[in-house]
Order: sequence, then structure tokens, then C-alpha cells
Amino acid sequence: MTAPFRAPCVFCEIIAGREPADVWHEDERLIVFRNRLRWLPVMLLIVPRQHKTQEQFWREDMEEAAALAVEIGKKHTPGGFRLLSNFGHDALQTVAHGHLHLLGGTPMGVYV
Repeated sequence: MTAPFRAPCVFCEIIAGREPADVWHEDERLIVFRNRLRWLPVMLLIVPRQHKTQEQFWREDMEEAAALAVEIGKKHTPGGFRLLSNFGHDALQTVAHGHLHLLGGTPMGVYV
């Protein structure tokens, strides 16, 4: 079953400057911006500038994305943070553009 992804890609629109975003970091390959969801004080998305599937992102960019996530997480959520990545419909991936969630800023409790 294919996930109900929106077209055009909202992350590509943010990267192109056609959609607003609260950008925390930008370089040639990655951009980090605040998630529009606000369940936690810090909800960031680490996204490759080039449109890639989740699998491509993990295989091609994860070393750089992970290092950036740790750097940002330690700086902005010194009490700890969680990294999360959803793969596919059953995991509730809602944007086809590969990305990594950085969550923190408050105790998050146990996994469900």
C-alpha cells in the first residue's frame, strides 16, 4: 500500500523558499527546520536538500545527518533528545521526502 503523500512535496517547497519555515541550519546538503507540529518544545526535521526517499536518505546522507542531529540536540536539548525516522505508511510517514526527526526539550516518557 502506498502512503498518502502530498504533491508537490512540502519539503521541496520549503527548500525552494516557496513555503515558510523556521530554519535552524542550512548547508549545501542538509537543511534543519522546525516541524509544524508542536507536541514538544523542540521538534526539528533534518532534511536533505535533494528530494530522496527515506531509504536513499539513510543510505546516502545519514552519517552527516546524524552528526548534525547530535550537534543540534546537545546544544538545544541538553537534557536529552530522541531521533526518529518513519519508513512508509504503516509507520506514519506522511512526507515522501526523506527526513529525520529530532525531538526533545522535555521528558518524553516511555515508548508505546
